[in-house]
Amino acid sequence: MKILVLADEESKYLWDYFEKNKLDGIDLIISCGDLKPEYLSFLATFAKVPILYVHGNHDGIYDTNPPDGCICIDDDVYVYEGIRIAGLGGSMRYNTGSYQYSEKEMRVRASKLWFKITKHKGIDILVTHAPAAGLNDGEDIPHKGFEIFNTILDKYKPKYFLHGHVHLTYKWNQQRECIYNEHTTVINGFERYIFEY
Repeated sequence: MKILVLADEESKYLWDYFEKNKLDGIDLIISCGDLKPEYLSFLATFAKVPILYVHGNHDGIYDTNPPDGCICIDDDVYVYEGIRIAGLGGSMRYNTGSYQYSEKEMRVRASKLWFKITKHKGIDILVTHAPAAGLNDGEDIPHKGFEIFNTILDKYKPKYFLHGHVHLTYKWNQQRECIYNEHTTVINGFERYIFEY
């Protein structure tokens, strides 16, 4: 299965210079947040596959203008072609904006997912906006990762962990892809990235 991951910055390749055949062969699209709803709605008009998303910390507009034709997987487990995908959007709280959480608040959200994960006998992909603590995150509060994400990765050992929030254009030593504890491939979905499941 070929999966297109999007996050943080609308891809000119897909939006400004769009050609329908650029989505050929894509089986699933996943947004890790902070994208204009119009962008996801635009892709949904051409993609013949599900477009899943979690909220980024700048996605307050989704409350009144959600992306058309897309599926929010925040606080849920979505199964597609047998692949179990859990979503937990948002970032570390740094002001009063939407979709920001303290570590404690994110732990409460994650605990509410326990029943859904158990019902599906685990997860294959974890989709978040923010990274995990110490794993492609930043030292400043807005870009700090959540410790509970590490706990989820350790407990359920998903094959993939997809996140955004930490732009690859930042001057930090960011990685597009790395391995966590020998069992999970971590992918920063900044702008666009395609991988094979």
